[in-house]
Amino acid sequence: MTKYRRASRTARVLLPGAVAVVLLSGCAQGSGGAASAAGSTPPAGVSPGSVPSSSGSSVTVAPAPTGKPAPGTLLVGDFGSDTVTFVGPARGATGSVKVGTAPYGLVVGEDGRAWVATAEGVAVVDTTTRQRLALVPYETDTGPVTTGEYRGGGMGIALAPDGRRVYVSVNVPGGNGTLEVIDTTALRVTDTVPVGRRPFDVDVSRDGAEVYATNHDSFDVTVVSAGTLKPRRVEVAPYGTEGGLGSWLKPHYTAVRPSDGKLLLPFEGERLVVVDPRTGRTTIEPMTANTHQHGATVTADGTFLTVGTGPIDPDEDRGPSLTVRTPGGAERVYPLEGPHEDVAVSEDGRTAYVTGGFTRDGYWDGLSIVDLDTGDTRRLEAGSRPLGIAVL
Repeated sequence: MTKYRRASRTARVLLPGAVAVVLLSGCAQGSGGAASAAGSTPPAGVSPGSVPSSSGSSVTVAPAPTGKPAPGTLLVGDFGSDTVTFVGPARGATGSVKVGTAPYGLVVGEDGRAWVATAEGVAVVDTTTRQRLALVPYETDTGPVTTGEYRGGGMGIALAPDGRRVYVSVNVPGGNGTLEVIDTTALRVTDTVPVGRRPFDVDVSRDGAEVYATNHDSFDVTVVSAGTLKPRRVEVAPYGTEGGLGSWLKPHYTAVRPSDGKLLLPFEGERLVVVDPRTGRTTIEPMTANTHQHGATVTADGTFLTVGTGPIDPDEDRGPSLTVRTPGGAERVYPLEGPHEDVAVSEDGRTAYVTGGFTRDGYWDGLSIVDLDTGDTRRLEAGSRPLGIAVL
């Protein structure tokens, strides 16, 4: 049987009624529960200022940090809470900071500031003093602040190479999302760009010239020029688009290959879609994990890692795993205990940290730590349904 088996995958969609309740996944449309918005009062000891947003509202601002993040510490976004948690890989959680409802993606800059996409806005956290410095509200109307898998607000987030702009993808329940551009000095949204439906992930080219929003429910990537902010749609649907919103076979996360700037999107542990963002052309390479895939990252040497969340069909698919793929295409697949969502890699490239939060049911409050030399894996309790992760 070939790697591109199961043409029937094109028809694999959510079923109606009671069966759909059992099978409901991050690949279907839905709604989250209501949640109250967290306040933006500055931490004790921080002298706030006020910077207006482009909508006329203001955000609380504190001086930017001068120190550097503690090396080797992990920062995770607690999707099941309103915090980010600092995690020591050897000892577990070492403290949390309140950031806003249901944090999703996060990114950390060279100055030690973390940018966290929450349901309410983008939180700015000083990872040295462990204080929230600001909460930048979105310009996009996403409706009431909610929690859960389909909540509105920020999802993916990325930082420009020069550190001057943050790009955050904003989910609008029931409609197309946006890409919002934040000035990292003024701490306000300066521009908003239309993208596709339910934009899971945001990535930036190595030269900062382009931004890529990966849109789950519209089977595409929006390529945005950082200079003109002109968007361009590239369809990414290696199994076709049959089933629409109910399909399981949609893009989730993207990594930008260092060697040539092409986009890497894993599907089902069977197909790696390689997209040239300049031409929109795609090629497909075989993969071996045979499991539904979410989080993805790539190291400086081109090693690609992606998280297998578990089977769509337990009779045919394999369980949760971490795939480690060399630039030449050789793969090692490490089994994981239970579903996971995203992955980060240690500075020396020898350890992977995989978040157990997951966007669907079956998540757990911790990380799996994988030794990439031996494949040894251990679980570490930390955070509350952790999704986004960064190594400080």
